[in-house]
Order: sequence, then C-alpha cells, then structure tokens
Amino acid sequence: MALVWGTYAAPARAKTFQVTIENLTFLPAEITAKVGDTIVWINKDIVAHTATVRGGFDVMIEADKSASLVLTKTSIVEYYCRFHPNMKGWITVTPE
Repeated sequence: MALVWGTYAAPARAKTFQVTIENLTFLPAEITAKVGDTIVWINKDIVAHTATVRGGFDVMIEADKSASLVLTKTSIVEYYCRFHPNMKGWITVTPE
C-alpha cells in the first residue's frame, strides 16, 4: 500500500441539535446546522406540538416525547407549531 502525501480533508461528521419545547417555546429558537445534521425536538410540555414549515416538513412531537428530522437541503426556514402558531423557530441550513 502506497502512501500519498497531500491535502486530506476528512468528511464532515453529521451533528445532532436538540431543541427543547417547554412552556410553549422552542429553545433554542435559532439554529445554524448543515445538510445531513439532525434536529431532535424534545417536548417537555403536556400537550402535543409540531415543527412545521409551510410547503416543507411537518414533524409531530407528542407530549413528553421526542421526534427528529435529518436536514436534506440548504435553506433558511421559519418553523412553527400548527396547534400554537405563536411558537416559532428558525433553522439556517448550510452546505455540508
């Protein structure tokens, strides 16, 4: 096996970002992530919520449960809860 000297860029590792839902609020409200990263919403409220983007994803998060989504394309999205439209969050998704 021959070794070749040069520049080597290790592939980026996907990260997982946690968003806690508590007292009808997404915390943190703003996230910057990369394509391939995962967002996990952890619902600590006693009612169900969603993480919904018009024309995009719609993730149901039951009370005292969690749900996740793998980010697949670059974008800047505002998401909200369909049941509680005043709950909002933002995700900036950059290339890998």
